[in-house]
Amino acid sequence: MNFNGILIGLGTFLIIGIFHPLVIKSEYHFGRRIWLAFFLGGLVFCALSLFCKNQIASILLGVAAFSAFWGIGEVFHQHKRVQRGWFPMNPKRKADYEKPAGEK
Repeated sequence: MNFNGILIGLGTFLIIGIFHPLVIKSEYHFGRRIWLAFFLGGLVFCALSLFCKNQIASILLGVAAFSAFWGIGEVFHQHKRVQRGWFPMNPKRKADYEKPAGEK
């Protein structure tokens, strides 16, 4: 039997499951500027994936890379969700959530 597909599926599920709350917590504590960390993390995971000799590990590092890249957009979407009141606002960064005049 070949368990590679199951392992990759499980790893992908776990990686995505980790990135979802990571985006929420990161935006709460650091705001939108955290996008750069997600970008750099994605680049690091890409590089590691390219040089990893184990095929399953390389695939999972690639999944982590593109989950980090996905996180960049999600940080900005999370900011809007906070503005709409769907998630709690960090009271220390209240000014970050004020909308410019004329924006809905």
